[in-house]
Amino acid sequence: MGVKNPWEPVQTYSNTQTPRLRRELSVNQGHKKDGSFGILTTQVNKLLDWSRSSSLWPATFGLACCAIEMMSASADRFDIARFGAEVFRASPRQADLMIVAGRCSVKMAPILRQIYDQMPEPKWVLSMGACASCGGVFNNYAIVQGVDKIVPVDVFVPGCPPTPDMLLFGLNELQRKIREHIPNPPDPLKDSGLKLVGPLGEEL
Repeated sequence: MGVKNPWEPVQTYSNTQTPRLRRELSVNQGHKKDGSFGILTTQVNKLLDWSRSSSLWPATFGLACCAIEMMSASADRFDIARFGAEVFRASPRQADLMIVAGRCSVKMAPILRQIYDQMPEPKWVLSMGACASCGGVFNNYAIVQGVDKIVPVDVFVPGCPPTPDMLLFGLNELQRKIREHIPNPPDPLKDSGLKLVGPLGEEL
């Protein structure tokens, strides 16, 4: 009538066992706080670099079709919030990362530089896509042939357009660069002595 459970001896034995403790802990010592403090030794600059790399605030600066991929990276499928960079700021004074997403025209170059100058230190630049990195297919007089002629670029992300996971990989490379305390590249305008002229003719 009744089928005997062949695993009954094993189940009975496993359910009646006392849980194991670590060898150095006795029954009275296990999970008992004694009020002592743990010690963590590190360097202040490493702690600062870790906190900066884990809470990057990008400036909202989408110029062309790469901006659609940047928006997709912040959506739920790719979720840039996993890396602490979901707080896109509308004000450059609250941002420390500029993602140049798309082609930059000569007319837009002074505005891009002005927004970069308004960002507080320390700040980083990520060039997203072939158009922002080298002009892409727009090899003409109207498009800047690489934004590294205007602002110092830390990471270049190739592709036309790069996928959201490529942007996340570029963000991970930037985080590694910050944690290893690799300095920013030289400023192209300060080193060359050139000046950008704004739309009204004033020097920036």
